[in-house]
Amino acid sequence: MSSRSRARAAKAAAGVTTVRIPSQRGRRSHDPFVVVVPERPTLTRMALDATVLWLWDHRRALVPLALGLLAFPATALLHVLAWWSALLLAPAAAGPLVWLAVVQRRRPAADKAVWGWRITLAALGTSGLAWAASAAGFGPLAGPLELWWLLNLIAAQTAWLIVRRTSNVPEETA
Repeated sequence: MSSRSRARAAKAAAGVTTVRIPSQRGRRSHDPFVVVVPERPTLTRMALDATVLWLWDHRRALVPLALGLLAFPATALLHVLAWWSALLLAPAAAGPLVWLAVVQRRRPAADKAVWGWRITLAALGTSGLAWAASAAGFGPLAGPLELWWLLNLIAAQTAWLIVRRTSNVPEETA
């Protein structure tokens, strides 16, 4: 049996659409045919696409979440490779409190809301850096550190969303 008359069994993976194009006769200089047959996406793929699209559309609102999710493995890596880095991070936890003192001295808050936001920012910064120092020293899953991380993440995300909603409101002039 010649090779031209024998049926060739082409193996294709499940779900793949195959298109057979007969051999071209005549001039061989013609470009070959290319047929693109899009596959129908699975339900899992559609759900993944929708999730990624939603995350991309809300990427600015999720900045604290992304930073918190990056901090967790970063401190785990610091704990494994250089536990002594906790000794360097611990004094840095006082940095936000020093910032609060300097800012309040240079530009005193005229409004209670400004003072409240400054205190909130300093408290979140201090808590976050203290958590990072503790997690680098003891591991991010040691004792109550995972709960502390979660509470910091919730507080930072809430404050971030409130600031994003209220910062674009124009002030009324009387």
